[in-house]
Amino acid sequence: MHTPQHRNRLLPIARNVALYGCALALGVGSALWVLKKVPALTAGVRVGAWQTDVQAGSTSAGLYTRALIAVHALLALDRNETMYFVANHDDAGKPLRSTCSYRVEGVPPKARWWSVTAYTDDMYLFNDVPGGAYSLNSKTVALDPQGHFVLTTGGQRQPGVPWLPTPGDRGLVLTLRVFNPEPALQAAPQSLQPPSIAPVGACA
Repeated sequence: MHTPQHRNRLLPIARNVALYGCALALGVGSALWVLKKVPALTAGVRVGAWQTDVQAGSTSAGLYTRALIAVHALLALDRNETMYFVANHDDAGKPLRSTCSYRVEGVPPKARWWSVTAYTDDMYLFNDVPGGAYSLNSKTVALDPQGHFVLTTGGQRQPGVPWLPTPGDRGLVLTLRVFNPEPALQAAPQSLQPPSIAPVGACA
């Protein structure tokens, strides 16, 4: 049985434990919030509707950059192996939505291989994607006679064009991965000729 004196000695300890617990919860919670929201907050290098963090995969990457890569599962490699360009709005600056159809068009990045992947706004792959088509790449998207590629996203397939399905109604994030980019692109990510992103038809 605790005496009043013993209880009085325990009260400051209990208060300190409670304060440390609250501080830890607030710190972890705020860090997770920032990490989940950073794709919309970071600047990095912007090219058209796309942006890239030049520190991703770099030995000079800071703690937040490393944490972002871990949280969002980008599996960032060194920049001479892979570069990542992310878009969460179209060329007009409007946020991308999975219910809208978009035409993504451009010239292939100067690299050995590239891909475009659709993510939900929390950076997870879409569920129930028809045919498991989560990504299109330089092997599955043909070039026209002018050397341009075209693909579309959205809930409905556009005839005659490779399709990246985005079922549901939520925010959309597109990621352009560039594998083994040429040295000039590695040195100057802003030299990328950015693929255009334009809505097809009406988009609320």
